[in-house]
Amino acid sequence: MKKFFSITLFAIALLSSSFISPKNEELKWMDFNEGYELAKKKNKIMLVDVYTDWCGWCKVMDRETYAKPEVIKMINADFVAIKFNPEKKDVVYTFEGKQYTGDQLAGVISNNQLTGYPTTIFMYPKGKKMNVVGGYQNENNFKSLLTGIKSEFKTGVKK
Repeated sequence: MKKFFSITLFAIALLSSSFISPKNEELKWMDFNEGYELAKKKNKIMLVDVYTDWCGWCKVMDRETYAKPEVIKMINADFVAIKFNPEKKDVVYTFEGKQYTGDQLAGVISNNQLTGYPTTIFMYPKGKKMNVVGGYQNENNFKSLLTGIKSEFKTGVKK
């Protein structure tokens, strides 16, 4: 009887472990300096999430868009994800050999098109391409945006 009980318990444990879902993939956020260098090195598109600590829609986008498994998978596969708060003080950012404050860098990388938060800036260092998308993006719009940006930025560019 003990042997039967042990075998049954072992079988239940083995079966239940096969139904445990794997841990969800996480978005690999980087700071601007680190992400910019990695994007150049790996020939990837930079996705710069320009946010502030006080921005309510930034928090909603973090929760309702950036936390979705399909969005995470798409970003991790083809982009370098960068979190950038231009209001942070005492941080020096380096871009194309020059140093900037957060406010200065926001103007430079957005071509002075930053009108509010959140703003998503897509940059392709090798192709010198840039696209600025202002405002909150829901999951479906953002997935379409990622697909379009990938296609637009990589077209005609040699790897």
